Amino acid sequence: MESVRQSKVAKLLQKELAELFRSEARNLFGGAFITVTIVRISPDLSVARAYLSIMGTKDKEAVLTLVKSQHNVIRKRIGLLIGKQVRIIPEFHFFIDDSLDYAEKIDQLLKK
Repeated sequence: MESVRQSKVAKLLQKELAELFRSEARNLFGGAFITVTIVRISPDLSVARAYLSIMGTKDKEAVLTLVKSQHNVIRKRIGLLIGKQVRIIPEFHFFIDDSLDYAEKIDQLLKK
């Protein structure tokens, strides 16, 4: 079960990551529209798993690889934004959130 501190830090990270992806999409991520669906953080607040929904591109894996290659830049910018609020800036691990694709697939199967 997630503690109150974990959930607060996770929401803060989700908000700041979403703003970063919105403002820097053209410069860092090839113009893809990236939303942060959920952030899960470890109990010691040192590792954050961010699930991303990627739209506006055909190759989601290529955009995810681009995001993963920029993880040091992302961590530095997030650190500048929230450095006074948290003790440790977490290390980010990014994953594609395919829950919308899965829901659409189930919906198509139910329509048959």
